[in-house]
Amino acid sequence: MEQNEIQAAAPKKGLVRRLYDWVLHWADTPYGTPALGALAFAESSFFPVPPDVLLIALGIGRPKRSFFYALVCSCASIVGGLLGYAIGALLWGAVSEFFFRWIPGFTPEVFGRVQALYLQYGFWIVFAAGFTPIPYKVFTICSGVMSLNLPLFLLASSVSRSARFFIVSALIFFFGEPIKRIIDKYFNLLSVVFVVLLVGGFALVKFAF
Repeated sequence: MEQNEIQAAAPKKGLVRRLYDWVLHWADTPYGTPALGALAFAESSFFPVPPDVLLIALGIGRPKRSFFYALVCSCASIVGGLLGYAIGALLWGAVSEFFFRWIPGFTPEVFGRVQALYLQYGFWIVFAAGFTPIPYKVFTICSGVMSLNLPLFLLASSVSRSARFFIVSALIFFFGEPIKRIIDKYFNLLSVVFVVLLVGGFALVKFAF
């Protein structure tokens, strides 16, 4: 069988898996650390793949630098959150349709629920979003739309995002390669679990408050 026929016969990867592989390939280049910073920055406002996957790959390659990678990831994510805040505060009227149409999990219904929650739980909503599977970008942008106090926004983002990435790096430091093998072997299952957690997070937003 010719190579083209073999490629045609191979099952096609889903979009999320292709994005995952594209993100992961940066770990094998000299640009892994800048790519990690760029990914963490972008994920805070529009990019769908979390930076954890590249953080794990880089940390496994150089375990002694895993906490440095967590610092890069945290700082870039916090700065990216400021971009999300600025989008909400200054540009939301012009760009809202783009986000509702193209960004996974970013729907008018979800955004409306989050806006309602800000009236009561502004600081804690940002804190929860930074640490959990709930899409952080929804909350950074909504923070700008709702004019959440900027120092409080920065405090919530800094604590929650840093905690998340440093916990990941601690797991890498102590367990290393098994973490990557689990992700590679059970990616589809983990994707389903992530979606369940995501839906569960929005269900909590909808029904618990």
